Amino acid sequence: MTRPDPDLTSPDSFVDGAPHELFRRLRREAPVSFHPEAAGTGPGFWVLTKHADVKWVSKSPELFSSARGGTNIFDLDPAALAQIRALMLNMDPPDHRRFRNIVNKAFTPRMVQSLLPRVQQMARRIVNGVCEKGSCDFVNDVASHLPMEVICEMMGVPQEDRQGIYDLTNRLIGFDDPEFQTSQEDGKLAAIAMFVYAAKMAERARRRPGDDLTSLLLAAEVDGQKLSELEFNSFFMLLCVAGNETTRTVTTHGIHGLIRHRDEMQRVQRDLSLLESAVEEILRYEPAVHYFRRTATRDVELRGQKIREGDKLTLWYPSVNRDEEVFEDPDRFDVTRSPNDHLAFGVGEHFCLGSHLARMELRVIFREVLTRLPDIELAGPVRRLRSNFINGVKTMPVRFTPSKPISLDA
Repeated sequence: MTRPDPDLTSPDSFVDGAPHELFRRLRREAPVSFHPEAAGTGPGFWVLTKHADVKWVSKSPELFSSARGGTNIFDLDPAALAQIRALMLNMDPPDHRRFRNIVNKAFTPRMVQSLLPRVQQMARRIVNGVCEKGSCDFVNDVASHLPMEVICEMMGVPQEDRQGIYDLTNRLIGFDDPEFQTSQEDGKLAAIAMFVYAAKMAERARRRPGDDLTSLLLAAEVDGQKLSELEFNSFFMLLCVAGNETTRTVTTHGIHGLIRHRDEMQRVQRDLSLLESAVEEILRYEPAVHYFRRTATRDVELRGQKIREGDKLTLWYPSVNRDEEVFEDPDRFDVTRSPNDHLAFGVGEHFCLGSHLARMELRVIFREVLTRLPDIELAGPVRRLRSNFINGVKTMPVRFTPSKPISLDA
């Protein structure tokens, strides 16, 4: 069986963005199709491109497991698989629910709302740092800072350590991009470094417990047992990576999308109440994650295709978010789109724990940028992450009319 062109296993197929033409064709002709892998790398996997199918699979963890083979396409040896199962991302019920319940309260709408004044102050400081210059790299100078600052503050990470956490998350998610790491081994070293730092944070929190998430994790019990060292370290790493990388990515895509659709940007600038629906459209149009994997726990049929126990299925969010059966004129960027049933945060058991926090951060930083840098535009080529997993952007040079910093209490 020949692989489709472009090949979904190749990170190079995503350097210019998601292969929407391929997804459009698959939705129309083969919504559940089988994709071979290169000889010796794996048995191949099913590609799901329709909104309804991804929703059903995501809501059926008893049929489609996150733990059995992990959530990436590539297969792992038994030791590596056992290790990644300590990440909540790679758990099934009931384990997933028990671990998720540990931190659920920290991410409720009420708790997120209590963070709003502090997040607004952070966003003002970030824009203050670039507004007089007239140009910057939006990814590194603006988009990366707010999610990193927020999650590190929630975790209790000291200010002087936050850049190091940011660098480690880049190496952890950039495993296919030589700019971030040169080998799979380097990715393992980044994970080890994150675990070493997590152990350091745990020791600090044991000496001086606080109201941060690190102290919460140390005090937590699952079935009457404290988290093991591996469970704690994995939890710490997941929160740092997930709380940083995805929101940074969507922030960059959001401003890029608004710049490319200047009339939509101006609609939001004229009426800031549109920020809420604009954020949802940005999430739909350029989701932070390209795919997640599930593994079939028994034989099942989907759209006439016989899926066998042990088969890999991949859920492609850029495709389902442009499903013509769900979204009218799906390739149009519309900041007033309603309804907008996108799946950028997933659905079902693994619906994004930090969705409320991410939405709040996005509304805050977009308001700050669009009101204080109103004529922002591209000043050079956008360089994307070489990855078929994370829909990332490495650099996005922008320019704007210089302005004076404002008070952090404004």
